[in-house]
Formats: sequence, C-alpha cells, structure tokens
Amino acid sequence: MAHLKQQFKGALSSIEPGDDKTNAPEAHRLVRDALKADAKLVEYGVSPVLIGSYKRNVSIRRIKDVDVFVRLPDVPSDVTSADVLDRFFKVLHAEFATDADGHRRTKRQDRSLQVSFPEYDLYVDAVPARPYGDGTWEIPQKGDENEWVRTNPDGLTELSSTMNADHDEYYVPTVKLLRQTRRALLGTKKPGGFFIEMAAYQAFASGTVSGNDQAEYYVSALREVSKIIENFVTYGIAVTDPTLSGHTIHIRATDDELDTACTRFNDAATSAATALAEEDTGKAALAFRKLLGKNGDGDMVFPMPPDFNEDGSKTASAISPGARVVPAGKRTFG
Repeated sequence: MAHLKQQFKGALSSIEPGDDKTNAPEAHRLVRDALKADAKLVEYGVSPVLIGSYKRNVSIRRIKDVDVFVRLPDVPSDVTSADVLDRFFKVLHAEFATDADGHRRTKRQDRSLQVSFPEYDLYVDAVPARPYGDGTWEIPQKGDENEWVRTNPDGLTELSSTMNADHDEYYVPTVKLLRQTRRALLGTKKPGGFFIEMAAYQAFASGTVSGNDQAEYYVSALREVSKIIENFVTYGIAVTDPTLSGHTIHIRATDDELDTACTRFNDAATSAATALAEEDTGKAALAFRKLLGKNGDGDMVFPMPPDFNEDGSKTASAISPGARVVPAGKRTFG
C-alpha cells in the first residue's frame, strides 16, 4: 500500500495560507478597530471576533476573505438589520473610502459589509450579530429588511478543535485536504469549501472515518464525504449543522453543479482508494497528485517521491542493476 507519508506532509505544507497568515489578521484588526471606535456601535456593546475557516485553521492557500463576527449584545430590539448594516456602511466607508484607482473599498452585501484590501488581495466581511438568548446569535437574513437567522460560529470553532483532538490531530489536516480536493475538482463552482467541511464533520462525527496515518484518513474521509454528497443530491438528505440542534446547512448551488460535484467526488473516492492500495509508488503518487491539483499559487500540491519522475516512472538513478524495465533515455546515438 502507498501511504506516502512524506508526500502528504509536503502536500499539507503546500496548501498552508503562507503570507495570508500575516495579512489576514492585520486586515481583520483594521476593520475591528474602525467598528470599535464608533460611538453608536459602542452603545450596542460592539465586540468583534474572528470566525470562519481561518479561525478554525482549515483555510487553504490562498485566503481570499476573512470573516469578522461583530457581536452587538446591547443592540435594542427595535433596531432592524437594515439599520445595523447602514451603520456599518457609514463607519467603514468613512474609514476606508476608496483605493488607489478610485474604487470604493466598502461594499454592502445581503448579510454583511465587505471591505477590500487590494494591497493584500483579500476581503474582510464584517457580519453584525445580535444575541438570540441561549448563548447563540442571529445575523441578518439574506434579502429581508428585518429578518434574522440563527448561527453559532463560536460553537463550530470549539467543535472543530475537539474533533481534531479526538482524532489525534488528523481532523483539521484532513479537512484541508478535502477542501483542496474540492478546489481541484470543482474550481469556482459550488458547493463551496464550507459545505465540504460540514460534510466532513458529519462523517467524522458518525464514526465512519478512521486511519493510522494521513493517507488513510484522507481516503476514508473522501469516501464518506462522497456518500454524504450523493445522499444530498440524490435523496435530498441535508447535511446537519452540528452547532444548532435540528438545523441543517443551506447552500447555493444549481442542480447541474450538484450533479457534477456528486459525480466527481464519487470518482475521486474510488481513485483515492485505488491509489492507497497501489503497490506501484509512482502510480499512487500520480493519482494523489491529480486529486489534489494545484494550490492557490499555481504549484502542484502533491510532490512526487524523490526517486520518481513527473510521469510516475523511476528515475535512472533509482534503477537497480539487472532490472528488467528501465526508463527511456533522452539522448540518441548515431
């Protein structure tokens, strides 16, 4: 079997966020400081915290956006979601205005205010939240003037940390590899990385994901996630929200996108299982290489083993005397 431990270690290193690890916290700090300096938001008890894949350590290179969860524990009940978003826009536009090309940096979205940081090539989404009453929060409902929807991002961060500890620190890196696989298989199409992460959490929580090393965890999780996607697409069985009892994950994806995701994840699960069982190290490495594609910098994620060429054949130096099969040479002799 091809466990390729060093290559999986290299793959995980290749998808680490890199410089974004420095830039994202700085962009978050600037937005947070602007909101905390506003007198009206201070009245509302403004208390921003970082959330999202970056906070849960499951983001992959490159990070294009980070989420700031702006808790407003003292906001009056008669203040609408539209009022709050208007206030956010006023504060953030006053602070960040326009970029060097004259483009406005603050953009109002359905549930948040987005601020661009062209120097870092990333965005910060500031999401207002009011207390629900049981320790969870509500954020503006998309498309409504004053509708709110429950959420619990802090709870998800805690659950992810616990799941990672329960699986000997394999949960987080496995989610990263699954998110990278989604990117390689689907590109910018939906469903996005959060849906895959929640499917992975459900699979781990069910007890069907296991392994003794990263390769086994990756193959096991990919198999179970592909089943969850198939159940979602074929039978309408929703992915559960582990932070809110009785709630499920909502995604925006067309039927064609879902069918494509189902087919490609099923094929990927089969390819990964075959690669893990493969006796030929070069063939196995090529299969994992294809599944994980390129990172956000355009570099191949999965490195070939030292004694193998890019096409999976052994290098000339790796051929032992008397071998029946040798790689083709590049020179000709007349």
